Amino acid sequence: MKLVWDKTGERLYETGVDHGVLYPIQTGGVYNKGVAWNGLSAVSESPSGAEASPIYADNIKYLNLMSAEEFGATIEAYMYPDEFAECDGSVEVVPGMFAGQQSRKTFGLSYRTILGNDVDNNDYGYKLHLIYGALAAPSEKGYSTINDSPEPITLSWEISTTPVAINTVIDGKKLKPTACLTFDSTKFDAKFMAKLEEILYGTEPTTEGGDDGVDARLPLPDEILKLYQETTQIAG
Repeated sequence: MKLVWDKTGERLYETGVDHGVLYPIQTGGVYNKGVAWNGLSAVSESPSGAEASPIYADNIKYLNLMSAEEFGATIEAYMYPDEFAECDGSVEVVPGMFAGQQSRKTFGLSYRTILGNDVDNNDYGYKLHLIYGALAAPSEKGYSTINDSPEPITLSWEISTTPVAINTVIDGKKLKPTACLTFDSTKFDAKFMAKLEEILYGTEPTTEGGDDGVDARLPLPDEILKLYQETTQIAG
């Protein structure tokens, strides 16, 4: 079949960032008690590594060996949740007093970007981005006087990551550890996305004053794959 470019409904784009959630790592390596990150303005993903190292033999280029790939990112925001202070190397000594240059706490992060096309505009879909094993580097904070063109201070952090294992075997293939998962809502059943978002964002109690609400948390890849398999079987 002949290729056709720019068909109606296939002119896609990705924009925006919202629904930021911080998940400080807890004892045992779990990401429980997620908190909303208000004022999140940008997340710039910046993978590195995966560089070719050529090997020569028999007077020819014999093969290319690839270095390991690392996932990093830059987070920009106008504010951050209180729980991020320890991730940024600050400890609250007494209420309202913070000591810097402390040990930095590992954290997870989730955020959403918008998918659009030429028909539905920004209502076409969205992507969920999950980041694991993040560690924030010290960052610069620039303060300046208020003038006739006031601007809020933009905070920025460079983060590095440590991948987490994926033990589930997919189609007979064992996957390498990863620090980033992405979910395209246009590719998944709505029931799976709803279940995943209930975990990521938490749930309200089903009755007034009830205690059956669930805290937001960041599930590990194997739990997500299990949820996908269960949801797919139910849908089928």
